[in-house]
Amino acid sequence: MPDFTPLSTIKRLASGATAAQLPGTLGRFELRKILGKGAQATVWLGFDPRLEREVAIKVMRPFAADGAQMLSEWLQEARSVSRLAHPRIVPVFEADVHEQQPYLVFEYVAGISLAEYLRQRGALPPRDAVILMLDVLGALEAAHAAGVIHRDLKPSNVLVEENRRARVMDFGMAARAHGQVSPGSGAAVSGTPAYLAPEAAQGAAPAPAMDVFAAGLVLAEMLSGKPLVAEQDSMRAIYRIAQEDLALPADLDPQVDDALRAIVLRALARDPARRYTSAQAMRDALQAWAAPRSAAAAEAAAAQNGTLDFLLRRMRHKSDFPTLSDSVVRIQSVASSDTESVSDLTNEILKDVALTNKLLRMVNSVNFAHAGGGTISTVSRAVSLVGFNAVRNMALSLVLLEHMQDKAHVGQLKEEFLRALMAGSVASELAMATREGEEAFIGAMFQNLGRLLTEFYFPEEARQIRGLLASADHKGGEEAAAIQVLGLPLEDLGAGVAKAWSLPDSLQRCMRKPTGPVLAKAAEAGPERLRWTALAANEISDTLLRSDPAAAPARLREVVARYARVLGRNTAEIEQAIAKARSKLVQLAQVMDIRVQPGSAAGRLLQQPDPKAAPGPEDALQTHALRASAPAAGAPASAAAERSKAQITEMLAAGVQDITNAMVEQFKLNDVLRMILETMFRALSFRRIVFCLRDPKTETITGRFGLGEGNQEAVRAIKVPLKAEGDLFAAVCTRGADTLISDATEARMATRLPQWYRQSLNAPAFLLLPLQLKGAPFALIYADQSVPNGIVLDEKELALLRTLRNQAVMAFRQAG
Repeated sequence: MPDFTPLSTIKRLASGATAAQLPGTLGRFELRKILGKGAQATVWLGFDPRLEREVAIKVMRPFAADGAQMLSEWLQEARSVSRLAHPRIVPVFEADVHEQQPYLVFEYVAGISLAEYLRQRGALPPRDAVILMLDVLGALEAAHAAGVIHRDLKPSNVLVEENRRARVMDFGMAARAHGQVSPGSGAAVSGTPAYLAPEAAQGAAPAPAMDVFAAGLVLAEMLSGKPLVAEQDSMRAIYRIAQEDLALPADLDPQVDDALRAIVLRALARDPARRYTSAQAMRDALQAWAAPRSAAAAEAAAAQNGTLDFLLRRMRHKSDFPTLSDSVVRIQSVASSDTESVSDLTNEILKDVALTNKLLRMVNSVNFAHAGGGTISTVSRAVSLVGFNAVRNMALSLVLLEHMQDKAHVGQLKEEFLRALMAGSVASELAMATREGEEAFIGAMFQNLGRLLTEFYFPEEARQIRGLLASADHKGGEEAAAIQVLGLPLEDLGAGVAKAWSLPDSLQRCMRKPTGPVLAKAAEAGPERLRWTALAANEISDTLLRSDPAAAPARLREVVARYARVLGRNTAEIEQAIAKARSKLVQLAQVMDIRVQPGSAAGRLLQQPDPKAAPGPEDALQTHALRASAPAAGAPASAAAERSKAQITEMLAAGVQDITNAMVEQFKLNDVLRMILETMFRALSFRRIVFCLRDPKTETITGRFGLGEGNQEAVRAIKVPLKAEGDLFAAVCTRGADTLISDATEARMATRLPQWYRQSLNAPAFLLLPLQLKGAPFALIYADQSVPNGIVLDEKELALLRTLRNQAVMAFRQAG
């Protein structure tokens, strides 16, 4: 008989068995796979069946049989830590002991430990290292305010999320469970020898200064790529920390300047009185280093070549540039703050009345009207509803535009700005996720920074560059022309100014265009895909703006075909993204009050695209949009039709109420979903109904469970590839369009159905109710009938059906 006892998995591992051979549990938690393993503990990916969520479970070495006092202290510590609430702290859900075996249950965070991150990447760029440390210090600051000292801060206890933000876990509890012995004192020392503070190594009581010292060690390790105290012998490591003044390696990145070295060395002072007085003080020092308060200070810190330095000096003589620089630096600098980022950004925007008014008009435009409903009248609410990064991007766009109002060549400036704004909008639409879309927008737009600055500050040189490009004798493109006129490429000019403005390293990398031929495969997710997305968006924007109107469609198709593979998109998806971006650009230009000459290149760009000119595969859905209807003349009566409309409405309404009551209390997600399907099935007498869910690995909507005749076959058959071109089901899910195919037997309709459907289900009439979260499809409800025109819904039934679908979405949200 299989062993399902709580410690069966751990016992099997100790005896050499693998996790794949037999399932195991720990308490009520299922142990699915090992996420990491160290000398003191093993971290598992677990599943909590009670709350139906994944968790991380840290299983530590057993307590000694006589360790009752230590066990009591450990559990008390767990209670204190479980009360910590901060976005940079991984929360503790539970702490328990089974047969002297302590374990901790944490929120599962997708990402890797900082230790693994450094093993993969080596030394980090100084600004990236500082940004991660700001997150760590924010977590320590919150913990210290609550009276909790970490005592075991090290790279393996810092998680780096997929968005490259850091979160701290394991506040001293594992260290307390496995105390080291202090030399000469015999007292228990909590922590890892290579990351102990000198006073901790000597058995002193825990204090915030110990965590500051450990933070200095972790920051030094990020900057050098290796531990500062690398001794394998614990006693030797403790002796070095207690007796030696630690020094930074001499071969650090040249960008690790004296100011940053001084911050690290102060944190590493052996005397606690010489260290920063708190985690907040160290955080303030790093923030001041990472975000210089004036453009002049940023420029002085940036390493510029002679030509760029000359151009920056020349710009400073223009009255607008210092103001522009300070505005960009201040807005961007708040991105490194955690708890104060919203208020900081709000305050920066409110300093400029014109900027505030334009931003609120933009937020209230059609693009963002769905975010919260009603009119948004304050910047604070805009940030909370639309999102911090989206408001930051809008503010930076408006700041660039606001400072480029030189009347002598305003038409050319507006054209360049619209070109950059269009590129950002296209990149945002092409991105694979909301978070990536925000980065792609600002990255694609700022790829044009060098051109924008040249057009504004050096209009004569800009005209010379355009003249060279128009000349038949010139070869080499715009960058070669810029080198001939300015002495450096426009890309280098933009990158140099971005560095002077202290824009994030990730954005500076995105501003650099990929070199070499376009990849023949999809770019790797992350910085590489962002750079290719920004490049493709800018070339698309160039084509729309610069091409002759008659030749533009053909040239645009060439560009789309060239970049489809590297973007991981098909041509239809890219064309739809371009159409959406162009519509948004028209609205943004109206909000920003950008007026251009009719008939000019910019004027043509701001014309609403003709939907008939480039129909997309979703257009066919319009005729099948779900609407209230009456039975077709001569249609056979369905089982639902034999009931009165009042009975159907009553059954649907009763189901809505039951599900509402269930969701007020603790509920299991699957139970609620089955209640929703059963209500629809019984009230409307479908032949069968199936709930389908997205598989994130394959980006496919697949059947999960169902009711009615042949539901198991339908569950196995439904496989909707979300990225498939021309698949009606994929278009319905992506668009979020409730759809009713009343008669799928029509010859015209049959040709539009995907082959996988015709070969398996092929129902004469069917209904599709897609489910979306944050605009992305994640599930689908499919229902069908055995006769054409067999699904008929009046207004009340339709409204209740959609309410049930929305309850399913709400259940997923509440379940996390």
